[in-house]
Amino acid sequence: MSESDETLSELSQSRIERNRQKALAIRQAKLVSHPNAKSTAISIDKTTIKIGSTRYKDTGGGFLLEEELEKEKLESEASAEPPVLEEDRPNCIKCKKPIATSWLFDNFHYKCCDSCKDLEEHKLITKTEALKTYLLKDIDLDKREPPLKYITKKNPHHVRWGDMKLYLQLQVEERALEIWGSKEAMEEERLRREDKRVILKAKRYQKELKELRMSMRSSLYDRTSAAAHVHEFGPETYNEEEDTYSRNCLTCSYVETFEKM
Repeated sequence: MSESDETLSELSQSRIERNRQKALAIRQAKLVSHPNAKSTAISIDKTTIKIGSTRYKDTGGGFLLEEELEKEKLESEASAEPPVLEEDRPNCIKCKKPIATSWLFDNFHYKCCDSCKDLEEHKLITKTEALKTYLLKDIDLDKREPPLKYITKKNPHHVRWGDMKLYLQLQVEERALEIWGSKEAMEEERLRREDKRVILKAKRYQKELKELRMSMRSSLYDRTSAAAHVHEFGPETYNEEEDTYSRNCLTCSYVETFEKM
């Protein structure tokens, strides 16, 4: 090796050592002034300092390596967010477009976007109204698979009562058709129940009229009798169809009918 080469090697080593010492001084001082910025340098860790919005990494080789914070932030956010799967965004049954936001889908799993939601078509009904209108039972709404979704709301008429259950009427009607088979069959059942209700009401009226007549006859007999008659009743009998109780007098034809709470 020539003398000039040895001198050049010594100069290079000296320059590298000076740069290394400078970088070490910056790291140890924690607060330094960057030659290319007016911002204050802040030590992040043993090998990293921040000047303004830029990070610099001490490579240990006598120079600082610049890092882009914004790029690092975007890459971090991209890696943290799960990918959006197409199957998680069903199409709206009205406009056929992928659903972006949908109150109906979030609450009732009904595939209709907010833009196509209609207050009349997608109206809500109470559980009582659903059971009465569509001739259903509790089990049809809450137990039959899949159970219908609902939301709860404070009762506006009786604040001390429990929360109301509100169902999507379209889904209740669909469930009713599954049970009854068709709207015609459901209407036939409705008429049958109405006829039965009318017949029971007529029977109850005839029975009450008969009891009134018997009571009048018994009262007339009591007034014409030499001594007042005191009824002696036998055991009670229960009429399940009319939900009433009755008992007969053991000494006359009087029959007393009554209800129990």
